[in-house]
Parts: sequence; C-alpha cells; structure tokens
Amino acid sequence: MFNTVLELLKSRNYKAIREIFMDMNEADVAALLQQFYDDHEVEKYELPLLFRLLNKDVAADVFAYMDSDTQMMLINAFTDKELQEIVDDLYLDDTVDIIEEMPANVVARIVKSADAETRKQINQILKYPKDSAGSIMTTEYVYLHRSYTAKEALDWIRHVGMVKETVNTLYVTENRKLVGVLSLLDIVTADDNDKIEDIMEDNVISVDTLEDKEYVASMFSKYDFLSLPVVDRENRMVGIVTFDDAMDVIQDENTEDFSKMAAIAPNEESYFRTGIFKHAKSRIVWLLILMISATITQIITNRYEAAFAAVPLLVSFMPMIMDTGGNCGAQSSTLIIRGIALDEIHFSDFFKVVFKEFRISIIVSSVLAVVNGVRIYIMYQHKCDYPFMLALTIALSIIATVILSKVIGSMLPMLAKKCRLDPAIMATPLITTIVDCCSLFLYFNIATIVFSHIGIL
Repeated sequence: MFNTVLELLKSRNYKAIREIFMDMNEADVAALLQQFYDDHEVEKYELPLLFRLLNKDVAADVFAYMDSDTQMMLINAFTDKELQEIVDDLYLDDTVDIIEEMPANVVARIVKSADAETRKQINQILKYPKDSAGSIMTTEYVYLHRSYTAKEALDWIRHVGMVKETVNTLYVTENRKLVGVLSLLDIVTADDNDKIEDIMEDNVISVDTLEDKEYVASMFSKYDFLSLPVVDRENRMVGIVTFDDAMDVIQDENTEDFSKMAAIAPNEESYFRTGIFKHAKSRIVWLLILMISATITQIITNRYEAAFAAVPLLVSFMPMIMDTGGNCGAQSSTLIIRGIALDEIHFSDFFKVVFKEFRISIIVSSVLAVVNGVRIYIMYQHKCDYPFMLALTIALSIIATVILSKVIGSMLPMLAKKCRLDPAIMATPLITTIVDCCSLFLYFNIATIVFSHIGIL
C-alpha cells in the first residue's frame, strides 16, 4: 500500500489517494502515514499534504493514532485554523496525551487552539499525578438523572452522544454524585415509561482520581469493563477511564516490566526513536552492577584453587552447574513476578509459595541429578580413576543448586514487592548473578567433602 500511495503521490493523483484513505481504517491510515514520516527518501513536506487529503470526520482519529514525533511535525505544518479543527474533534483524553508528549511551544499552540471549556478540562486533568487514574481519564461521558424515563434518556443520549467518547455505559448522578450505572442496552430494551432509577445498578464500582493507573487497568481485566467511573473523595463523578486507555496502560507497564527484567532502565520512546547513547545509558548501569557483583564468583573460585589442582575435571562442570541454577531461578522468579502482576500472589502467600517451589525443586533436581549422574559415570568411567565420586558430586551439587535457586527465585520478587520495589528488577540477570555465587559455593563445598573421603583433597 505504501508503494501504491507513493506512486500516486508522485503522479499527483490526489483523488485516487483520497479514495484509498476512505476505504481504510483510521489506525491503518495512521500507520501508512507513519511510514511516510519514517522513510528518509520521502520529502517531509509531503506528509502534511497527505494528511490534508483525509476527510474532516476522520482526520482527528487518524491524528490520535500517530506517534508524538509525527504529530509534532504535523502541528508545526498546520495553520491555526487547521490545528483548531483537529483539537475540536479530538477526544479530551487524546488531547491531554498529546500535550504531555509535546515541548512547551507546541503545547502553547494546542491550548490556544482549544475553546475556554476545553482548556479548563485539560488543566483539570493535567493537575493529577502522572501515574494516577485522573491523568488517563476523560470528562466526556454521558450522565443521566435518576428521574428520567427510558424515552427521555434516549432523547438525551441522541442530543449529547455524538460528542462523548462512549455511550455504551451510562452513569446516573445526583448533585454530581455517582449513584448508579446502566448500559445502553438496558435503556433500549426497557419500556418508554420505565424510570432510570428502576433499571439502573446502584452497586457501582469506581476508582478515586489518585488511584494508581496500573491498578485501574487491572480492574478492566477483572470485571470486563468497557469504561470505569472516576470519582473524587466525596464520590462526585469527575470522569471515566475507557477500555482503550486501560489497554495503553497495560502495554506501557508490560514494556516497562520487560525492560526491568532484562536489566534495562525503562524508556518511553520506541527502539528506533531512541538514540544510541540513550540506549547505552539505559543499559550500562545495571551491567556495571551485575559485573561488579560477579566478582564474588571470582573470589569463591580463587578460594578453591586447591580443589581444581587436585581434580581438574571439576572446572569443566562449573558452567553446567551455574547455568542450571540460573535457569531454575529464572523460571521461578518469572512465574512469581507474573503472579504478582496479575494480583494472584501476595506477600501473605510467602511461605505457601516458597514451600510449593521447594517441593517442585525436589522433583526437578532429582530428575536432573539422576540423568547427569548416569551420563557422567558412563562418559568418565574409563577416563578417570573416580567416575562414581565425580558423578555423585555433580548429582548432589545439582540437587542443592536447583533447590536453592528455586527458593531464592520465589522469595526475592515477593520481598521486593514488600519493600515497595518493582518485582521485575528481581528477574533473570539479578537472579542469575546471585544464584551463580551460591551454586559455586555449594558445588565446591560438596566436591571438597566428597573427595576428602577418598583422600584426594
């Protein structure tokens, strides 16, 4: 599609481009225009030209789907009248999202283009903390009075619904206080004279404006909401969080967790829009910490040089012991971190989780120990004088390492959560470093004990 539109653009066949846009979904049009912005061979002035070919009724929706760099480029190319048209058609929460990503001069133009009421609502949302429910809500919702009949409610929805973000869920307020909720389906299927107070649900689930937005997003998954009301401390309704905004929060939080689990400082920019120095900066701190902490492994290794000299074969099994421990610890920590994120595992489950991982580790370590013990005995029975003792050492080391690594992998994320840290930081890199030190310590001590009994050490 990109090449087709590019050829039409070169031939100045704007009518054909407009027809293509009319047959596409707004998100797909935004993705296509994004390609024009990213393509270095396309002149930048051609993107505003393409955007102006969009129908006025979809231009704002397409604009909302674009990333901040493309939006800023277009805003700088817009006339004041064009910018005002876009701002007027944007949903309020989308306008706020755009403002939060823009430099001061662009924000000034956006705010100036908005009417007085919109500016007031924008300022109201911007005053909330960045990670709160208030920061992701919109004030564009449909409210009803409990005294309305179903027919009066439908008439009101027809009157105001076109400028609201959603009409699927409707809220009943009294003196601005939230007293009930119902769906559009409830009204459509009711008799014309049925009162709203008779068909509404008065047990309403809502969130406070200062509630953490990650918790708000989790409620959508738990209750299958399409929208969620946001109230202040006096239960006065101030806005709603819609499903699409909740999904954006979940995606951002997952991206942040993945970064932390890989020992990378979280970054809101996309991969290609982040410079190499910023990439390096986000990674180098944790790499330095992990590298320095790995010196403990070196100290442990140096301490047991005598064991290496007496049984050189011990050195060749170090990577396997360390990798096995790291992998087992990573498995446990990943499952626990995910359980915490899904609100399935709490600190009150600490001993329950640790005991379960301990039982799992007994089974896993036994299988791994038997397999490796038999393998090593068969491989080395003609290559060394003590194949059985070597196999026994490795088998016992694996059992001890797996048990320890799984217990540590299950404990650390829960302890991090208790200390108000993100459990994701206790993921693979950090767990692996800790387990490496512990596994080597166990391995050398077991080897020392076993081979001391036959007089080799």
